[in-house]
Amino acid sequence: MQRIGVIGAGAWGTALAATARRAGRDVVLWALEEGVVENINSRHVNEVFLPDVPLDDSIRATSDVAETVDADMVLLVAPAQHLRSVCSTLAPHWKEGVPAVICSKGIERGTHVLMTDVIAEALPMATPMVLSGPTFAKEVASGLPTAVTLASGDADLGERAAKAIGTATFRTYTSTDLVGSAIGGAVKNVLAIACGIVQGKALGDNARAALITRGLTEVVRLAVTLGGRPETLMGLCGLGDLLLTATSMQSRNYSLGAALGQGRTLDEILGERRAVTEGVYTAEAVVALAQEKGVDMPICRAMDEILNHGVSVDAAITEVLDRPIKEELDFSAGR
Repeated sequence: MQRIGVIGAGAWGTALAATARRAGRDVVLWALEEGVVENINSRHVNEVFLPDVPLDDSIRATSDVAETVDADMVLLVAPAQHLRSVCSTLAPHWKEGVPAVICSKGIERGTHVLMTDVIAEALPMATPMVLSGPTFAKEVASGLPTAVTLASGDADLGERAAKAIGTATFRTYTSTDLVGSAIGGAVKNVLAIACGIVQGKALGDNARAALITRGLTEVVRLAVTLGGRPETLMGLCGLGDLLLTATSMQSRNYSLGAALGQGRTLDEILGERRAVTEGVYTAEAVVALAQEKGVDMPICRAMDEILNHGVSVDAAITEVLDRPIKEELDFSAGR
């Protein structure tokens, strides 16, 4: 796995390109914007999405998808809601069996399927993997210590892939639980918005800790119902990712929630942003999926009501707090 393709030159895709190069791989990075391609190739920096982080001058950026997927492994870093269309573009150029490492976190709106299902349908010749964990792009790109989970249904192939992109400061642990790894990364974005609201409303650290803990219960319920393993969510792609995203203003989801809690509107917040805030789009899909499967996810449901159905922040908080008391460690799906 010497040649690594990266689809998507946002902050996270650029950071992954940097760490793959740090691991000694030959890296080709695909960008939609010609200006980003030129910027990376001529100045060795992505000034649009990851400024102030110098890149290895051997990282090659391109707008040619065929060149990018001519690789031993491809990291898919397109936003979750665009992954299907991106895969349809890649499919004619994809070599049978080449690993497709899903690096975006979400559940598809409309279909309510995981990103692994999107790959199975839109890129069936690929071998799917899921890369997830507590990661801020700038820290990864700068070589600061980070640990992630790389999930693959083929344990041997997963180990090879982990070694290919892992370094001393980008520790890549392996798993065979694709469902649990995918669910952890997707739902934590929704929960991070909720925790941001707690911050914006000045409801206190106790409330945020309770929300993180109860939110993790919701993640486990959904993952187990879909065939994932509960212990997966106690690791980097579950608890680890949730702790990072739900406690730091570096998180786009947490900072959006904080702004909502301070009384700003969703349209105002999104209008100021270029980067995608995945939790906004995943909230609707995760709640719909939970309803289809009979899984109780009250915190995620409250976020969907705020983001998509015009319910006020105060009314949603009251709804969550007024729920009947139940046994704490109840991971059964039903209400």
